[in-house]
Formats: sequence, structure tokens, C-alpha cells
Amino acid sequence: MSNAIESVLVENRVFPPDERTQKGARISGMAAYQALCQEAERDFEGFWAGRAREHLVWSKPFTHTLDESKAPFYRWFDDGELNASANCLDRHMGTPVENKTAIIFEADDGTVTTITYKQLLARVSQFANALKTQGIGKGDRVIIYMPMGIEGVVAMQACARIGATHSVVFGGFSAKSLNERIIDAGAVAVITANYQVRGGKELPLKAIVDEGIDMGGCESIKSVLVYERTATAWNRVPGRDKTFAEALAGQSEQCAPAPVNAEHPLFILYTSGSTGKPKGVQHSTAGYLLWAKMTMDWTFDLRPEDVFWCTADIGWITGHTYVAYGPLAAGATQVVFEGVPTYPNAGRFWQMIERHKVTVFYTAPTAIRSLIKTAEIDAKVHPKNWNLSSLRILGSVGEPINPEAWMWYYRNVGGERCPIVDTWWQTETGGHMITPLPGATPLVPGSCTLPLPGLSIAVVDETAHDVPNGSGGILVIKRPWPAMIRTIWGDPDRFKKSYFPEELKGYYLAGDGAVRDAEHGYFRITGRIDDVLNVSGHRLGTMEIESALVAKTDLVAEAAVVGRPDELTGEAVCAFVVLKRPLPSGDEAKQIAQELRDWVAKEIGPIAKPRDIRFGDNLPKTRSGKIMRRLLRSLAKGEAITQDTSTLENPAILEQLASVN
Repeated sequence: MSNAIESVLVENRVFPPDERTQKGARISGMAAYQALCQEAERDFEGFWAGRAREHLVWSKPFTHTLDESKAPFYRWFDDGELNASANCLDRHMGTPVENKTAIIFEADDGTVTTITYKQLLARVSQFANALKTQGIGKGDRVIIYMPMGIEGVVAMQACARIGATHSVVFGGFSAKSLNERIIDAGAVAVITANYQVRGGKELPLKAIVDEGIDMGGCESIKSVLVYERTATAWNRVPGRDKTFAEALAGQSEQCAPAPVNAEHPLFILYTSGSTGKPKGVQHSTAGYLLWAKMTMDWTFDLRPEDVFWCTADIGWITGHTYVAYGPLAAGATQVVFEGVPTYPNAGRFWQMIERHKVTVFYTAPTAIRSLIKTAEIDAKVHPKNWNLSSLRILGSVGEPINPEAWMWYYRNVGGERCPIVDTWWQTETGGHMITPLPGATPLVPGSCTLPLPGLSIAVVDETAHDVPNGSGGILVIKRPWPAMIRTIWGDPDRFKKSYFPEELKGYYLAGDGAVRDAEHGYFRITGRIDDVLNVSGHRLGTMEIESALVAKTDLVAEAAVVGRPDELTGEAVCAFVVLKRPLPSGDEAKQIAQELRDWVAKEIGPIAKPRDIRFGDNLPKTRSGKIMRRLLRSLAKGEAITQDTSTLENPAILEQLASVN
């Protein structure tokens, strides 16, 4: 652990849950947490069977909990039947929830639309009937390429209602990426919009769909349904394209949900692979939905009066689990946001929390760090200018949150009264795996703390042996869990090699490095295994160096660290840094770079000093705020950028970051 992290822990120690948070919590106190863990340990299958019966509505009850006979192709509840949409919508009919607001949608321009659970069920049923009219049915794959909004959630739920498997593609991906996903999934239809609106700008979607289909190999596509988000004209392909209005005309608002087997593929979600070819992560219906519902209850301690806001796009797993499925299965009122956190100014998040009286707020460390920078530059957009007293729980997702950002979030957004659930999980895990529980777990800045009950997670060496607490290693999951990835779509061999390599003896390989602290056994994620650098035989986590740089609070707003080959040391550390001051050049840049090298040497040790430091106004990020580290690796190596950069919010930054200080 770096001195930078230690200094935060010493200064702030541990943050135990206060009485207000514990009172009425679903899991209150560590004794209750330990009791659940012990229950799962005593009767593993009984633990999960009980939760599946408690949290899900079955059209055909299951009698068999777990089939391990073809491991690692595990099957859960596989003789039962249910429907995901019915579990999100129909289950609430005839209860007070049916007239409760399901979604508060705030558009890019600030326009607000609300919809109740009863109204949402009618919309989903009508859209499901429209899909059936297009000849789409159980087992068909449907690509969804939509902006954020009620319509995107409706499209996902409608596919689930008829048993079609959806594959949502983030609205920032290129035509080539879309083409690859259509072909790999064998999709029969695309649901899209003419344009999406972000930051006051109209961005094309339908034109990209046309371009992707025209690249060839997409003969499986029979229908393209287009939501007219704006009044701007778009190209219509006769016989194939229909507007939402045309497709929905005359359709009934009643559609019985189609029962599917528990193992039926609910969705395929493509994620980056180490080979460069996207992996189609396949999730089941029952296991995935069970964990989405349980983690809404456990991690966010969800209560009937809560207003929940997850800022993720539905194109990512976070938007699947904590926008499209989990909140609806839990009967929550949630905020869905179309725009970006910096438009019309960087106070947008705080303004929306005040306006909608958000109680549970879940966002990414990247967004937090960027808002720290803008708040320190412009006092008018600091969170203190808004009434955030409605908040009771904060969440962090997508990457490890460095302790400095954690403390800023805790103090300035949560007012030092809201626990932060720092969640570790993946596209492949379906939902949270390691996270504090707000009513139980003492918090440590920079640590995702402990696994949820029912999960067997460990840190091991390359031969699958547990390493002592305090020693770094490979994060693995030792036993299956209901929400786990079932396979890579169409590529079971790649699934086995990627996630269950022979040397790990049947353990699931998360692909992340981790360390457990000696005192509490808390987990801290050190970064992807391929982000652990070997410098002169020393293993250095990129996250550790990044945290040290950001701990230089008078200078650094944000940092990303990658490695590049070095003839002398094997690998050299390359840091990309955003400063809290204007971009330096010449001697000033060299002076600041040396100051940062000296700082890192002091915080971690001389071996961790960045060989290269490059300054930029920001870092290359997708429109969802994720840093594109593969591009930084190319820049560090001096390679020309040949990868797809169509998802970048700021492609011009690549040229700026090419110069070394």
C-alpha cells in the first residue's frame, strides 16, 4: 500500500455506519452480515434456493438449484420457468407500486417526463406486440442502439417479455462495431433512434445503423425500428424501416409475458477482450435477475420512499443491472438522465439531485474526479451551492476510486453523513460482488471492503494457492454464483480459456489484481492483471501509482498510468496527467514533471517514478466517461493510433498527449 493511501487511512481511520444508517437497514451490523455468510457456508444450495423463491416470481417453480455436472458451464434453477419483464412490472400490479412513479426522465435540455409502473407495463406490452408483428419471437436476437430514455428501457423490457434476447450496443460505438455485433449475434432486428441528444448537440444513430448494415454480412436483419427522438430528417430504407409510431399503431397495451427457462439467455452484452475481438457475454434470465434484485436491496439498502439514480448508460452492464432491471424488479422510483454531467455546466448532477430529491446516487470515479477539477476551478459549480440533504447513500462504480476522490465525494457531496458503497464487479458477474453494506460495513477510503454473502472470493498466486493478507495476487471466485456469465456467445472454448484457465483449478479468473489488508481482510483492487507493471522485477499496480499522483492535491486533478516496453527495466512507467492549472509547456512542464516524479518516489519508492509524464487538458474518455487505456498504451509506445476512436468524447486530446515531458 502506498504512503499516499496510508496517509488518508491514518488521518480518517475507519468510518463505521452511524445510527441513522443502521436503523431499519436490511442488513444492520456486521453480526447480521456474518450470519448470512455462515448460512451460505452451511447450506450453499439452500441459501440460493431460498433467495430465488423469495425474490422472484416463477410461472413454473424450480426443484433443482445448481447443476455442476458440466462445469464451468453451470446451470441454476434449470427446471424452472419465469419471465424477466413480469418480474419487473406485472408483479407490482394490484399493489400500491402500480401507481408509483417508475422513471423520472430528464432530457438533455432539462425537460422532465415521468411514467408510473402501470403506464410502463402498458408501454412495454404495446412494444412487445409490435415486435411480434415484425415476426420477432422467443430466442431471436435483437440489437438495441438507443439513447438514454424511457424508450430504451421499454425496448429492453419488451424483448424480455416475448423471450427475445437483446444485445444493447452503446450509442457511441461506430458502424464497424455495430456491424460486428449484428453478425456475431445473428440479430434479426435493430431498435434505434434517428438521433441522440447530448450536450446540446444532435448525434446520429440511424445513419450509423445504415452504415453498419451496408458493410455486409447483416442479411439476418429484417426490421429496423426507429424512434424519432428529434424532428431532424433521416434516411428511410423502404420495406425494412419503420418509425416507432408506425410499428405501435393499433397495437394492444396487453401482452402476456412468455415463460422462458431459467437458463434462457436474457441478453448478450459485448465487452472488450484481450485479443481485441469483443466478447459476447451471455447472461441467463433467473440467476441474473435474482442478483439484480438482491443487490438493489443489499448494497443500496433500498427503501420504498427512495429516489434512486444510477448515471450509467444502458449500453453498459451497470445500465442493464441498475437502470433497466434491478430498480424495476425492486419497485423503485429512479432517475434516468439523457445528457452529460458538464452541460449546461458542471453543476448538472448536483442540480438534478436537488430537483428530484435523489436519495441514492451511483456514479463513476472518473465523473467524480472530473467534477472535482471543475469545482475547484469554478466555485459556482461546487456541490455546496445545491441542497443535497436528500442524499443518504452514495455509490461508486466502474473502476477503483482513489482515496482522495473518495474523501471529496464523502465530504462535499455526502456532507460526511452518507456511506459510500464502493462496488467491485464486472460485466461477467452480473452485479455487485465486493462492496460495503451501508448499514453494516465500516468504510475505508479506497477499499471495496468485503464480498457479499454467498460469494467465495479470494486472492491467489499463479498456482491457485491463497496468498497471505497484505500480499498482492490474482482475484478469483472459488464457487459459482447465480448471476455469473454462462458462456461467450458462440465461443465456449474462449469462455473456458478466458475465465477458467487450467492453472487456476476451476476458479473463475476475474482478471484483476487485488490485495487484502492485514487488519480487516478488506479487499483493494490494484487494477487489471495486465495493468500490473513489472519494472526491474518489481510488481507495481498502475492504480497505486495513479493514487499517489492524485494525492498531490495541490497539482493533480486526474492521472492514468500505463506501461511501455523498456530495454533496461523490462517496463517503464508512463503517466498521463491532468493538472489543476493551465497546461504547462517548455521548462515549466519539465519542472512540474520532475516534481511529480520526486513525489511518487517519496510516496511509493524510486522504482515507481514515471519515466514519461505527459500533460493534457483531459484524458481520452468514452462518452460514458471511461478512460480508454488501450489508446494510452499505444501513445506510450509511440505507436500510431489505428484503433477505433469513434467512441471518444474528445479525440483531439490524443495529439496533445503525444508529447513527452
